[in-house]
Formats: sequence, C-alpha cells, structure tokens
Amino acid sequence: MLRVGLTGGIACGKTNALIEFEKLGVYGIDADRISHELIFPGRPAYEEVVETFGNEILNDDGTIDRSRLGTIVFGDGSKRRKLNRIVHPLVLAEEERILSSLEDELSTLRPKIAMVGAALMIEAGFHRKYDVILVVYCHQEIQLRRLMARDGLGEAAALRRIGSQMPLLEKVGYADFVIDNSSRLSDTRRQIHHTFLELASRT
Repeated sequence: MLRVGLTGGIACGKTNALIEFEKLGVYGIDADRISHELIFPGRPAYEEVVETFGNEILNDDGTIDRSRLGTIVFGDGSKRRKLNRIVHPLVLAEEERILSSLEDELSTLRPKIAMVGAALMIEAGFHRKYDVILVVYCHQEIQLRRLMARDGLGEAAALRRIGSQMPLLEKVGYADFVIDNSSRLSDTRRQIHHTFLELASRT
C-alpha cells in the first residue's frame, strides 16, 4: 500500500483536494477532522485541553468552542505549542491505527493508496512516515482572501494564522507532487487526476 501525505497552507484547498482524490478511489484520512474529534467531551484530549486553556473555551453545553480556542492559540506561539503537544501524539496514534488496519485489508483497496491529509504534517515532522508527500499550494493573496472569507477574519487575524505555519514556498520544497489551487476548480481537478495516475502507477 502506498502511503501518501497530503498537506498545504491554511485555506489553500487541502481538504477539497482530499475529497477529489477519494472520488478517484484513494482511501482518505483527514487528520484535521481526527484532531477536532479528539477534543469532544469524553474523548482523549478533552480534559487536558480544558485544564490547560480554562473554562472560557467552553460552550454552554460543555463542548470546546474551537473558534475561541483558535483565537487563543493563534495569538500566542507558546500556547499553540502546548495544544499541539497534547493533540499531535493522539492524532498520530489514530492515523497509525487506521493505516495498520488498511495494511491488513490490502485486497479491498483498488488502487492501494491511503492518503492522510494534515495541515501541520511537515511542521510536526510527520511527513517522514509517508512514501510520497503532496502539497496543495495557492498564491498568498488568494490564500489570504479565502481564509478571511471562510473564517470571517479580519486581515490582521488571517495573516497571524498564515504566519503560524511554515511558509508555503518552503513547504513546497518537501513535495514530491504539487497541486496549484490558485485558479479554477477544473484546473485543480485536472492536476489531481494527473497526480492520481502517477500515484496509481506506483502501486
């Protein structure tokens, strides 16, 4: 089974790219979704996150308000690192559990490709676990505009979130394949299909 790591800058279209690869038959694992689920009440990271960041991050029903938590951690690098130290090992363990189960079911995968999408894959050093690294890229002004529209952020707040990640061009330097998502969806889909064929040829 070919293990593919899919990453990219915030608001560059990584999640949508993963969905497009899944349509082509790739088994997709969204690590960012896993990290969100790990902070649900009763899940492994919940108590430690609340203990670390306080009850002010909680909604009335006891769930963690990810928007409030995001404002805290994106505004303070040390707090962001604290959150990552809590969540990243748990995400990595869950990814490995899923990938190991797929290895035992190789005959059911056509093609034999598992793709893990994660925003901080390279920053956290997780990229070394994969056979191939794929980076979704877009021009910075487009990234900024998309992030502001998606999350309802002002320019300064959006720039802080972008600045909390590795610069896109540096991230591209780690890539075996790059998807440029700066233009039309049809162009992005064309690149994804071409990349899929290249990956499938390796299985």
